Parts: sequence; C-alpha cells; structure tokens
Amino acid sequence: MALPYLEAVLCFMVLGYIFETYLNVRQHRALKLPTLPKSLAGVISDEKFEKARAYSLDKSNFNFVREATTIVFDITILYYKVLPWFWKKSAELATNVGLNAENEIIHTLAFLAGVMVWSQITDLPFSLYSTFVIETRHGFNKQTIWLFVRDMIKGIFLSILLAPPIVAAIIIIVQNGGPYLAIYLWGFMFALALLMMTIYPIMIAPLFNKFTPLPEGSLREKIEKLADSLKFPLKKLFVIDGSTRSSHSNAYMYGFFKNKRIVLYDTLIQQCTNDNEVVSVLAHELGHWKLNHTTYSFVAVQLLTFVQFGGYTLVRNSKDLFESFGFDDQPVIIGLIIFMHTIIPVQHILSFCLNLVSRAFEFQADAFAKNLGYAPELRGALVKLQEENLSAMNTDPWYSAYHYSHPPLVERLSALEDLDSKKEN
Repeated sequence: MALPYLEAVLCFMVLGYIFETYLNVRQHRALKLPTLPKSLAGVISDEKFEKARAYSLDKSNFNFVREATTIVFDITILYYKVLPWFWKKSAELATNVGLNAENEIIHTLAFLAGVMVWSQITDLPFSLYSTFVIETRHGFNKQTIWLFVRDMIKGIFLSILLAPPIVAAIIIIVQNGGPYLAIYLWGFMFALALLMMTIYPIMIAPLFNKFTPLPEGSLREKIEKLADSLKFPLKKLFVIDGSTRSSHSNAYMYGFFKNKRIVLYDTLIQQCTNDNEVVSVLAHELGHWKLNHTTYSFVAVQLLTFVQFGGYTLVRNSKDLFESFGFDDQPVIIGLIIFMHTIIPVQHILSFCLNLVSRAFEFQADAFAKNLGYAPELRGALVKLQEENLSAMNTDPWYSAYHYSHPPLVERLSALEDLDSKKEN
C-alpha cells in the first residue's frame, strides 16, 4: 500500500498557511495601533508615523490576498495532479517542434519553459499592483512601465541563457552520481554559488542599474579612511542609481580576498543627514566583514544545502513517492520539486533559525560600529532610514521573530542604549 505522501504535503502546506496567516493577523493588528512605541515617541515625527502606518497596512492587506491566492494555486496544482499532466504535455510540445523528448534534458527544459511562462502570467498582476499602485501611492516607485517591462524581458533572457547549462549539469550529475551523489551535487552548487557571486555584480547587475565611481570628496575620503583603519581591502567604491526605480535605500559589499568593493545606493546618500551617517552605516556593514558574519552565514548555508542533498538521495528512487504525486516515471527535476515540497516543515524551522542568527549578527555589527565611535551617527541613520523607507514602527514580537532577519528599530536603539549603560557602569 502506497504511503499518502501527497496528502501529508498538502496537510503541511495548509497548516503552514494557517500558522503564517495567524502571524500576519497579529502583525496587522500591531500595524493598526494609532500611536508610536514609547521609545520612538519624540524620535519619529507624527507625520512620518502616519505615512509609515498607511504604507505598512497597504502592504499587509496586499499580502493577505497574495498569500491566499498562492496557497489556492499550489494546492490545486498538486491535488489535481497538474504537474504530471504538464510534464506529459511538455514532451508533446518538444516533439511537435522537432526535438527529442526522450532526452530528459530537452524534456526538462521544455517543462521549465512552460513553468516560467505560467509563473510570469500568475505573478505579473501582483507585481504590477505592488509597483504601480502601492509603491506609487506612497511615493517610492520611480520606474516607468517601459522600464518595468524592459527589466522583466532582461530577466527572462537571463533565465533562458543560464538555466539550460545548469539544469543539464544537475541532471547529468544525478544520473551518474552513484553513492556520492550528495557530494557531487553539493560540489556543483558550491562552485555555481561562487561563480554567481563573482559574475553577478560585474556582468548581471549592470544590466539593470548604472554603477559610477563615488566622486572625490569628503564622503569618499571618510569611507576610505574607515576601510584603511580596519584593513578592509577596498578596491572600488560605487554609487548605484537605485533612484531610477525606487526611493528605497541600501548599501552592500562584494568581492573575494583582496578585491573588495562597496556599493552605495544614491538614495542612501540623499536620505542621510550628513556624510558621517552614511559612514556609520558602512561601519555597521564592515562590522559584518570584520566579525566574519558573511563567512559564517555562507558556511551555514552550504552545510544545510549538503544535508538537503543528502536527504534527496534517500528519496529520489522512491517509486511510491513519485506515484503519490501522479508520476509514472522518475524525472530528476520532478524528484527535486517533490523533495522540496516534502521538507516544507523543515525549511520553515531552518529559516526561523537562520533569522535568529542573522538578528544576532545585526546586533553585533551595531555594537562594532558603536565601538568605532559612530553610535550617535548610527542612531541618527537608523531613525532617518526608518522614516524615509516608511518601515513599520509597531511590530508584533511573534511576527518579527519568525520573519525578520533584522531586528526592529526599537530593539536596535534599545541595544545601543544598553551598550552605553554598560560602558558607563
């Protein structure tokens, strides 16, 4: 008797949706609170609070609709065995255009092409509404419909270019991996991650944004001085035209070994009151580097990836598992899709644990910046960015603990004050 794998997966999906909806309801109630948290009273202006509240509630309402639609689509696709039907139809499509559908790589690429089309169609209304209604209503969206379409087309072409060799490599590895399959799969994904980390900022990101060197001046001098004091091997310092798409701000670093680069969004420079606030944000980011947070996170993700591939090798030849989802044969890509569905509860737990670690790293990076003497500037920058990005001022503790990779502003300011108190004592 075949085990009810499909029914178990559907049950986990529904339970997960109910749990996350409960958290969303808690967060929605917190967002509706008409007053600021006590610790932010007098720090955040009433005008900014009302704007942030309206923005957060709009996003929350939108999220309820999107999550409900997604779970209905996903359950329908699995319950009514749409995947095996579409797998067979993709073989017919490949054959009709003169391709050999008996070749699993060709069959898989035809299947994924159809999945990509379906994903674009179902996701497009949500993307359009989010960008051109919610983000525009609250003053964040800066892109035209033409720029939106152009970005979407570029993304599709990148998928068409990059997906075939990656998919082909995975199928070949699974077909020939033998007892060391998990090691081979992990090794390939590890190499792919390093490759993408190398080429994305150099070849892919410039397709969507313009990178220009930060002009000579006070800000550049202060950043270079900070990097030099920490022995950070800064090679290039860029400003990205994030304002062409959104008013949201960010900053990040990339590069290996002695070839590090820092990228500042132009919106970050515009939103901070002075150069020292921008530098305090980078002091926080450099804290992640100095404390090896990026390395630890990368190693953790690699270990989890290896464990997941190990689990996949245990179930990939389970005929009952494939039959439960409506498949007569056992294609590699379908095996991966089914496996990812079967470990949904584990993924939620791991995501929660990674968020716990990430929040701890954020507190440590804040403390690092404070120890460099940037406490007042960092407080000012955190408050200013919270205001300008209209981030949620009131957050439910359960929701933030489960979803947030960064602590809420109230917690970060409180932690900085605690550091001051300990230092005085």
